[in-house]
Amino acid sequence: QGQLVESGGGLVQAGGSLRLSCTGSGDTFSRYFLGWFRQAPGKEREFVAMVAWGGGLALSDSVKGRFTISRDNAKNTVYLQMNSLKPEDTALYYCAAGVTYRDFYAGRNEYWGQGTQVTVSS
Repeated sequence: QGQLVESGGGLVQAGGSLRLSCTGSGDTFSRYFLGWFRQAPGKEREFVAMVAWGGGLALSDSVKGRFTISRDNAKNTVYLQMNSLKPEDTALYYCAAGVTYRDFYAGRNEYWGQGTQVTVSS
């Protein structure tokens, strides 16, 4: 009975920054790949970023160079630092935990957070 809880979303102007956090509880989250997906209105869920226990990471092309992902294994927490935000980044952001890299990327994850809204105004 584990869970992930996101925080840090909000309203920001284009060009601004936000830092999302997601903390796991009730499980050993160091065993999981951790990361983020997002879903904008009228669009399908999209992979954003993931990070392995040792710090290896992957970013989608749409956010590469602007976002970065990191984790603190002692805190069971994953972060998404979002810089140079654009209106097209507006979405509900979900964190997730998966057993393998492939499963995580495909959305076959053990846990999903409830989502945190990021809105970027122009």
